[in-house]
Amino acid sequence: MANAADKKRNIFRSAGKFFRDCKNEIKKIVWPTPKAVFKNMGVVLSVIIIIGLFIFALDTGLINLFRLFMGVAG
Repeated sequence: MANAADKKRNIFRSAGKFFRDCKNEIKKIVWPTPKAVFKNMGVVLSVIIIIGLFIFALDTGLINLFRLFMGVAG
């Protein structure tokens, strides 16, 4: 029976150590400044718009090319 009690204690010790380690890791997080967030957001939105326009142009060009080859009026 003493062996089961030791296992329980070890589980609680390891759980406590886990949560202490989590707390210490959370303290190391460096959050970006609002200025950096807005700058990165601008870059992301710009890239999304550029890629969207590229895909739109590619799609339109391929549709027109397909219509030309198939002789479909559109």
